[in-house]
Amino acid sequence: MKTVYVVGTCDTKGSELRYLRDLIRDAGCDVVLVDVSVSEFHSEAADVDVQPSEVARFHPNPPKAEELKDRGKAVAAMSQALEEFIRSREEVDGIIGAGGTGGTALIAPAMRALPIGTPKVLVSTVASGNVAPYVGPTDISMMYSVTDVSGLNRISRVVLANAAHSIAGMVLNKPAGAAADERPAVGLTMFGVTTPCVQAVTRALEAEFDCLVFHATGTGGQSFEKLADSGLLVGGIDVSTTEVCDYLVGGVFPCTADRFGAFARTKWPYVGSCGALDMVNFGAMDTVPTPFRSRRLHVHNPQVTLMRTTPEECNRIGEWIGERLNLCEGPVRFLIPELGVSAIDAPGQPFHDPEADAALFAALERTIRRTGKRQLTRVPLHINHPQFAELLVTNFKEALREY
Repeated sequence: MKTVYVVGTCDTKGSELRYLRDLIRDAGCDVVLVDVSVSEFHSEAADVDVQPSEVARFHPNPPKAEELKDRGKAVAAMSQALEEFIRSREEVDGIIGAGGTGGTALIAPAMRALPIGTPKVLVSTVASGNVAPYVGPTDISMMYSVTDVSGLNRISRVVLANAAHSIAGMVLNKPAGAAADERPAVGLTMFGVTTPCVQAVTRALEAEFDCLVFHATGTGGQSFEKLADSGLLVGGIDVSTTEVCDYLVGGVFPCTADRFGAFARTKWPYVGSCGALDMVNFGAMDTVPTPFRSRRLHVHNPQVTLMRTTPEECNRIGEWIGERLNLCEGPVRFLIPELGVSAIDAPGQPFHDPEADAALFAALERTIRRTGKRQLTRVPLHINHPQFAELLVTNFKEALREY
């Protein structure tokens, strides 16, 4: 039998959680009902499989009793305990939760701790807004509750039933060999303006490697590195490091301070480049922050406006990347495409700026400490030139042999 964990606060969502449990059980799954209530007045129910006190024992550094009188701190503590509890379980074939803002924030980190591919469904009152803080770099399916998660009614019964049948269907119908592939997996980062390069690399490698391409939109880079951290990749070809621009300058697709951290921790072979370091991303033109309105802007599509990075920003970007790569002790190859870093950074294109590119390249050369394993190479080619893709492939295979 496949086992689905139903997680939530039974003190306020008990009827909804039991409704989910019963439907999932009727669909043919074993169910474990986990109560993560934080109310000090909540009494334990006999039909709950895992009580709040049991979950709380998994907290690595339990807070003092007086601290837990603050509901915000109590929710944060229970969330951390739940994450460790879920990590400790071996039979989580799927997980589903339901809640409002507090419950969503409490449950989501535990879902993110599970491997990619484990079914995860979260019914939430906030699912029609910005769900990035909850989903992060994982495959959580969020379903908007429509009404508040506050009792069963003609709307909530239908929404919760859809969620219950969704998780049961995912768990029961997951093909046994869905993730099976004899080829080792390599991660690649791509942006629209580096697509020709990444597609050429993929074509050159796909006979030997399972090529996983990640869209460099902030969470894409995080997913790329999460898989590296999880040991699911044998290396990375990080063509499009553009998320660093948004992180340092203030765009909408930023990486985190941990960018490149997975390769520092794991020492997996890493091959990188300057893909789309000529741009910072914003939404539609009218969303560009006022201080940037006078900058060189380019409408990529009605929902995305690009801003050209300046020489000063490029200097900072190059130094930041270099400092992060210096922490990587595994095989590192970083290739600089001297004739342009994106499709619109070339003669006659809107972001062609040799001065800015020169500042970027100089900062990288000045900052990256070259060793026998950590190499930096300038190449007199555009990033989307076929020969540049060939060099990325060659360097990746050399890094693999060195690993």
